[in-house]
Amino acid sequence: MSACVPTRTTAHSTRTKRVQQPHSPPPPPHRRFRVAGADVSASIAVFLIALPLSLGIALATGAPLQAGLVAAAVGGIVAGWIGGSPLQVSGPAAGLTVVTADLIQRYGWRTTCAITVLAGLAQLGLGCLRVARTALAVSPAIVHGMLAGIGVTIAVAQLHVVLGGNPQSSVLDNLRSLPPQLADLHPAAVVVSALTLALLLLWPRIPGRAGRLLNKVPAALVAVTGATTMAALAGLTLPKVDLPSWSSHALAGLPEGPVLGLVAAVLTTTLVCSVQSLLGAVAVDKMIATRPGLLGSRSARVGRSDLDRELLGQGAANIVSGALGGLPVAGVAVRSSANVRAGAVSRNSTMLHGVLVVVAALLMVPILDLIPLASLAALVMAVGIQMVSLHHIRTVTRHREVLVYAVTTLGVVVFGVLEGVALGIAVAVAVALHRLARTRITHTEKEGVHHVQVRGQLTFLAVPRLSRILHLVPQGTHVVVELDGSFMDHAAYESLQHWQKTHTAHGGSVDLTGRRSAFGGRLLEPAAAEGAADGQEVGAALADCRCRPWTPWRNHQCEQPRSAPLPLLEGADGSAGGSADSGSGTGSGGECGTSEPTPSAREPVGWYSEPMHGVTVHGVPVHDEPGHDEPGHGFAGLAEADGSAAEAAADGAGSGSGCDRPADADGALEVGGIPGSGACAPIGRTDDGHGDAGAHRSAGPAKAVGPGSGTEPRASEPSARRLVRGISAFQRNTAPLVRGELARLAREGQQPSQLFLACADSRLVTSMITSSGPGDLFVVRNVGNLVPPPGEESGDDSVAAAIEYAVDVLNVRSITVCGHSGCGAMQALLTCEPGAARTPLRRWLRHGLPSLERMADHSRPVARLAGRAAADTAEQLCLTNVVQQLEHLRTHPSVTRALQAGALELHGLYFHVGEAQTYLLTGAGPDGGEVFDHVGVTDVSA
Repeated sequence: MSACVPTRTTAHSTRTKRVQQPHSPPPPPHRRFRVAGADVSASIAVFLIALPLSLGIALATGAPLQAGLVAAAVGGIVAGWIGGSPLQVSGPAAGLTVVTADLIQRYGWRTTCAITVLAGLAQLGLGCLRVARTALAVSPAIVHGMLAGIGVTIAVAQLHVVLGGNPQSSVLDNLRSLPPQLADLHPAAVVVSALTLALLLLWPRIPGRAGRLLNKVPAALVAVTGATTMAALAGLTLPKVDLPSWSSHALAGLPEGPVLGLVAAVLTTTLVCSVQSLLGAVAVDKMIATRPGLLGSRSARVGRSDLDRELLGQGAANIVSGALGGLPVAGVAVRSSANVRAGAVSRNSTMLHGVLVVVAALLMVPILDLIPLASLAALVMAVGIQMVSLHHIRTVTRHREVLVYAVTTLGVVVFGVLEGVALGIAVAVAVALHRLARTRITHTEKEGVHHVQVRGQLTFLAVPRLSRILHLVPQGTHVVVELDGSFMDHAAYESLQHWQKTHTAHGGSVDLTGRRSAFGGRLLEPAAAEGAADGQEVGAALADCRCRPWTPWRNHQCEQPRSAPLPLLEGADGSAGGSADSGSGTGSGGECGTSEPTPSAREPVGWYSEPMHGVTVHGVPVHDEPGHDEPGHGFAGLAEADGSAAEAAADGAGSGSGCDRPADADGALEVGGIPGSGACAPIGRTDDGHGDAGAHRSAGPAKAVGPGSGTEPRASEPSARRLVRGISAFQRNTAPLVRGELARLAREGQQPSQLFLACADSRLVTSMITSSGPGDLFVVRNVGNLVPPPGEESGDDSVAAAIEYAVDVLNVRSITVCGHSGCGAMQALLTCEPGAARTPLRRWLRHGLPSLERMADHSRPVARLAGRAAADTAEQLCLTNVVQQLEHLRTHPSVTRALQAGALELHGLYFHVGEAQTYLLTGAGPDGGEVFDHVGVTDVSA
């Protein structure tokens, strides 16, 4: 096997240059200003959306129609140039319609412009104070409720214009005047509005190839253009857009009115503009994340939004817009999403769209004067209706915040934006306090054991109910108290401790479980539970154990400092087993003989390490000290196996491990056994910078263990403890949750939908990357995810048997071959000498030789990842191997029959370990080579 172990010595700096150069080449100094073609096309698409919407929003607020064009131009040029979100498009927003309309009615247009300028100055101050992130602390239920309330107000007001009338000053007045308006319809306005709404609704739903081509033209532009054309051809008499001369355009004046009213107006405008813009910037970041190109080769131009700079840009835009007589400016979700979807790659698209608005405002006035006001009103009414999002309602309902959402929406509709937001904040605080103080305590009896479950925070408010429930438990019985909460104050601690002592004194027993649980049967004090001191009741183990539920999994490591004493397991003869070998562990960085406990902030449910009481290994109780400072191998590597002889070499070719590992041939962890000892030999790293499978291996053979061998069992075997602790945690935390589903599978039998052929590498967790659970996947794992061709000469029928069973008996609908980066089997294929000894690993890897030959055949196009070439030869072989093994798979008789019958699909996957990114084989590229495409967060087609 040693001849096949990869000995990669490529310098890391050289590899980094080769990988990064195609992704992010450094820009040449003093580069000329250029506008990319993608930015030009995106700016045109955004301009076609912004033009009618800007006029419609100005109409809805009662402002001069030019004010909408001024705000659109300033938002595009100024906010686009200064702002911190390059692809966000700013302008007059529907969310500001209600606020602006109220200001115009109260103070007049010139004072409203002055309020806009003051709001911009306030935004500049907030940006300088760098408090933009605090705006995101507002509950999403409040924000969405505010926008929904604004949407309802807009829709009700514009409904009057759609029907041919004029809106009133408030929602209640508009609702009261709606019946008389329905009795006095204007047919021409209704027809134009209905045509506008019909085009808005039907245009994006045109099916087929024609629909995909036509949808490149914005629906808003088509709707307004169609309604305008129909009104002109039919000769309908309707109120139309009337843009006066720019020479008579009103600019900002000195604010007039009560000081407190003006201050409230500035605060409201600042709040709505800032929150909407910042949330829009965050939404744009999420949209950019679904476009791999923007995060790859273009990452130098489109990065993550700088929210403080975005606030400065919005403030500057509001100052300029207000001074020039424009509407307040904010980030607009509709235009921003259109900008991203149209392929914009820099802020130039936003700025260019502003320039186009200026050109239209100066040169297209005769055309704009033909637009009926009813068409613009219908367009804005549709936008208002869309602001009441059913998706947001379902989300807040799922998170039990529908009360906050409803109160905020009604408050905005009835009282106004500022008052509605204040009501929403008050209700959100009240709901949070109620949840903090609410504790659910239940008592059940099962098979003679009393279970008391405490859900929620355990404070003095819950002590009376807790005491009443605990005293209902009969004396002398066994009680399990489950504390499912993250906080317990001193009053609750004393009450629970007093009851525990009393119950124990009367012959009963108490087990305390959960995050505020016991250690050795003794209740933790609140301070100790937050951070226990070394050597006290809790012990060093709890202080250093960082595995917690609902947090990102990190190799299941509960490490302890070197200086911490280790408990000794008794040997078979009753004597102490010896001391821990402090020089044999490895740290997370892969250096031999070093270990630093690395903090892990979060880890997922199911990988939870907790105290184990009553659990023994070889008759000796297993305590909770993490023991040896050796990193955990993780339980993922034990989860699946295919029984093939090729599994014998899994540790050497495809799984990451520490310096010491079990010396048995099948690679299984041996409870109570001793891994081989010896000097560690660092061999190399993978292409993704992580420690490679087989990067550290034992240089010496395993030694005999036990009485008479000269070697006593080593103190506190970590692998045994981790294995038993993990099983215990599963039985305690996960088994109750999955027992019903597993019972159903036991009754009905397995019915997996997929056969998943993957490498045995411990870093490749199939259930994790496919978000699958029990009964979903029929998994076959071996070294190198190889599929031997059918026939006696293959010498291995385990994979073929699994394929036949999955296709003919289980009737799976798809088979997936999954490779991964840094595959030790592929490295071994590249580095093995032709005359090397024919070890079991080498005999198995002969099934990968066709992949090596396929890659060396220059007449064939190479497989590649979408957006970039393979990082190095090893990654190229990993990609080619997936394609080659799919060809082997097609030659199996059962697969051939199923493919011909149309009952089976074949898929290829490539998982990049360092990036935690999955790539799906989507077909041939322009050059004929197979392409593995990036699977994004929102991709569901696969």
